[in-house]
Amino acid sequence: MSGRQQRVMLQPINVIFRHLQQQTRVSLWLYDNIEYRIEGKIIGFDEFMNVTLAEAEEVPCSAEKARKPLGRLLLKGDNIVRMEYIDPAGRVERSRILGSHE
Repeated sequence: MSGRQQRVMLQPINVIFRHLQQQTRVSLWLYDNIEYRIEGKIIGFDEFMNVTLAEAEEVPCSAEKARKPLGRLLLKGDNIVRMEYIDPAGRVERSRILGSHE
């Protein structure tokens, strides 16, 4: 047996459920929108990956613009392209999204 480490791919719905349980803050990239992202805590979702966020904010990709608070928000799953975990220090951890176990 080789010394390779096996990587386990989690289903996206399981990753969303983990973020819901842990009440972690996530950043959502939106379809066909490169000007801003949405950040917030997941408080609900369904089988179509529609996501409800609490404490949602519109975060511009450029530094000139300010964050815009949105409050509670429902995003249709078809509009979500990518989800990233944001640690408490504000850094994005892409490995947590992919569900890799290293």
